[in-house]
Amino acid sequence: MSTLLENNKAAWRRDKHTNSLPEVFSTIAVPQNGSSWRKFFAFVGPGLMVAVGYMDPGNWATDIAGGAQFGYTLLSVILISNFFAIILQYLALKLGVATERDLAQACRDHYHPAVSFGLWILCEIAIAACDLAEVIGSALAFNLLFGIPLTIGVLITALDVLLILFFQYKGFRFIESVVAALILVIMSCFIYEMVASHPEMFPILKGMLPQLRVVTNPSMLYIAIGILGATVMPHNLYLHSSIIQTRNYPRNNEGKKMAIKFGAIDSTVSLLFAFFINAAILIVAAASFHNSGHRDVADITVAYKLLAPVLGAGLASTVFAIALLASGQNSTLTGTLAGQIVMEGFLHIRLKPWLRRLITRLIAIVPAFIVTEVSGEKGVASLLVLSQVILSMQLSFAVIPLIVFTNDKRKMGRFVNRTFTKLVAWIVAAIILVLNLYLLWDTLFH
Repeated sequence: MSTLLENNKAAWRRDKHTNSLPEVFSTIAVPQNGSSWRKFFAFVGPGLMVAVGYMDPGNWATDIAGGAQFGYTLLSVILISNFFAIILQYLALKLGVATERDLAQACRDHYHPAVSFGLWILCEIAIAACDLAEVIGSALAFNLLFGIPLTIGVLITALDVLLILFFQYKGFRFIESVVAALILVIMSCFIYEMVASHPEMFPILKGMLPQLRVVTNPSMLYIAIGILGATVMPHNLYLHSSIIQTRNYPRNNEGKKMAIKFGAIDSTVSLLFAFFINAAILIVAAASFHNSGHRDVADITVAYKLLAPVLGAGLASTVFAIALLASGQNSTLTGTLAGQIVMEGFLHIRLKPWLRRLITRLIAIVPAFIVTEVSGEKGVASLLVLSQVILSMQLSFAVIPLIVFTNDKRKMGRFVNRTFTKLVAWIVAAIILVLNLYLLWDTLFH
């Protein structure tokens, strides 16, 4: 049996000389003899980078539309989505630690080349949809803060390649610090918005409870699945399985056990912060627009224009736009890394980071530029929500392989999922798959 395990591990880790994100692999020191707190702080960072995907501009679009139209009802969807995220990100980091392969490399090792190529295409579509939200969100923030036309703002976002290059030159820990600082900016902004909007506590608590009408109401379901797609993002699973390996922990069973333990704490705490921000966006929209009769607010620009007069707080709109800009730039950082991980993992092709980023950004810029030219702000709002629904549609193609791999003892060894974890993971995967199939069926035949 031990021979079988060793042979399987040797086969599954072919091309081992190419680690995931090799330029930063195992570059962050973990104290071997320090206290548990020192060891934990060495692992703080990957969870925050993953949490960025749960508060990106795509979340804003779905949360604002959901809060304005349906009040606090869809808070339950954000809560459930966050629970799904905590479970799936835990599996992703465990895969990376136990096998020393990211999810993309694991798919290439395990599946037939044709299947692996198909999964790569689907993942690239998901990354393009995510990047589209980042482009539109940043362009909207430039427009709201500085009056820059949307089309020009879309083109300016191409220049963030230079920003990425600067951060990568400074090292991975520096990137994590920038991400943490921008998350703090976003959180501070929404604490202000929450105080200014005076939400009602009892309706908020009621909204946390799941309601059947979320599924039976087609309009509500569309936004709910958009929230699911904006919250549990497929590229984050690839990202997390890779960046956890930036820590220089002992590559033995005890070292891996420590990495999984502290990585899981980092991930869970970070995602709870993301839940607060994600929920705060919807709560502010519900308190500001739904309760004041502005229930047709479905896009970021209209929300920006109405916040100050509705709340009677002069800074409300400006603070909102600052948070949006921080969100867009944060998502750009993590999207870059996810794109690099996916291309290198699936295709074993290495491109210069700036070239990879430029290609990804151009794929997003072209549709965003066309839509802003043809349809203006209204078209941009619809495109944002649609991008999140596309993300949700791609989710199963990342989730199912992740669960299959982490359930396989031949690949995971002693870190294979326990029976309870397997059960919960498959229930999560089934809910995601069924909801997306229902939405697809409802869209095509109604």
